[in-house]
Amino acid sequence: MAQAQTASYVHGANQMPLLGQTVGACFDDCVARFPENEALIVAHQNVRWSYADLKKKVDAYAAGLIALGLAPGDRVGIWAPNCWEWVVTQFATAKAGLILVNINPAYRLAELEYALEKVTCRALITAEQLKTSDYIAMLGELLPEVGKSKSGTLKSKKLPDLEWLIRLGRGRSPGFLNFEHIPTMAKKEHQARLNELEGMLQFDDPINIQFTSGTTGAPKASTLTHHNIVNNAYFSGLQMKLGPKDRVCIPVPMYHCFGMVLGTLLCVAHGSTMVFASAGFDVHAVLQVLDREKCTVLHGVPTMFFAELDDPEFKTFDLSSLRTGIMAGAPCPVELMKRVMDEMHLTEITIAYGMTETGPLSFQTSVDDPVERRVTTVGRVLPHIEIKIVDDEGRVVPCGTPGELLTRGYCVMLGYWNDPERTKKAIDEAHWIASGDIATLDEEGYCQIVGRIKDMLIRGGENIFPREIEEFLYTHPKIEEVEVFGVPDEKYGEQVCAWIKLREGESVEEQEIRDYCKDKIAHFKIPYYVCFVEDFPMTVTGKVQKYVMREQMAKELGLVSEEVA
Repeated sequence: MAQAQTASYVHGANQMPLLGQTVGACFDDCVARFPENEALIVAHQNVRWSYADLKKKVDAYAAGLIALGLAPGDRVGIWAPNCWEWVVTQFATAKAGLILVNINPAYRLAELEYALEKVTCRALITAEQLKTSDYIAMLGELLPEVGKSKSGTLKSKKLPDLEWLIRLGRGRSPGFLNFEHIPTMAKKEHQARLNELEGMLQFDDPINIQFTSGTTGAPKASTLTHHNIVNNAYFSGLQMKLGPKDRVCIPVPMYHCFGMVLGTLLCVAHGSTMVFASAGFDVHAVLQVLDREKCTVLHGVPTMFFAELDDPEFKTFDLSSLRTGIMAGAPCPVELMKRVMDEMHLTEITIAYGMTETGPLSFQTSVDDPVERRVTTVGRVLPHIEIKIVDDEGRVVPCGTPGELLTRGYCVMLGYWNDPERTKKAIDEAHWIASGDIATLDEEGYCQIVGRIKDMLIRGGENIFPREIEEFLYTHPKIEEVEVFGVPDEKYGEQVCAWIKLREGESVEEQEIRDYCKDKIAHFKIPYYVCFVEDFPMTVTGKVQKYVMREQMAKELGLVSEEVA
């Protein structure tokens, strides 16, 4: 029997070796093994392709991108919601050796300009519009030269490196090349070049740039390699026992690691089917596609699962085909996990944890883990990854002691693009990258995320982790969602504040919440302020923005001036 560990350090030693594959090689390997398997279903675009069909598209577009004069290492941005073109672009750019730059569909002009300039994109693939955002008009405002340019000849003062603007859809726009025309540009020499690149591209080459959605400062351009994301997708799939018969519903955005690594690439690594319900998250469309396509796997952030469970027509859909999936991207409440397992048939659902800079996962529960472990922890470290938990001085803490979680291994990014100073701050000389998360490891290596360092509040000298209070409040039968954070207080430094969303049709008084907590949690953890809300400020990836809530409450309570807030 193995001796229980005493220090908060784990290494995912594993007999299964890392894959020495590029994204393109991983894709071709999947097609060779499962050519007739359904590869891609996009409900809102009426697309249903086998892996053989998808390969024809991918190779044709890869050759076309080469014909545009794009060379290995060039950056190609994509600014679009979930669609078949996104998936084809992901694998076509990889096979051509181009670095795909994921651009948040919610970005406005200033953010788009920053992203394109930061990584000096040579081409941008863009949707026509999304909701109220007219992408073509916005680009016309950013690049006034485009209307007088022929496609591929753009000479912009603001973005001198940008040459190609490529638009989705059937409409025509001056200065833009239509996405569907890319394959027609390729000739025999471009096909030959594509075949040549197959033996030249290396798995340590950069292949993807993702912008982190920080709450302060400009976004950082995390640069990931083939090796980072291929292996992360592969080993994550093993945790779920994924195979060619699985059908994976992907409602999370493709521009995020969750969509393109743990969604599409994960499917390719295991021969599974990718299923998209809609361009952006639409709860009804997701439930419809789960039923109609008999999906076995469902991914999502907690807010998505809440929305699905609370849909008025939820019980009319047959979800009995569901088996597993990943809940990640934000803290996953225990009570929500139990509901998902019970009411959605996701008896083998997993919780995963990581960060964009680690491509993305470092921890994940397994379908074989005991239920208690799967609902209360983020599992154990994934194969070939190291984790340590340290105190303020960088010393490894004993098991069970909270500290900051650090990661090392194949999954750690190359760095932040063209930003050596930020890279040096993020990754130390021993190649550990800090997460900013407070975690504990138990003696069996299971990890619990206690909270964010910046979210921890100190009330009268007591360190309080909001996650602990949130988990307790989720046991209240009338509470659907809750977020806890600190607000300034003259006497104690900070006071505990809870924002609560009640279940439909329920009503509760503030004092009832405090009475529920009394004698069940420490007195200093009981919320001093209780606020009932309809929703929470969110990022587009489903992460709650506690700093926005903190600023809003402080302003409402007159604890800071409006200018500061």
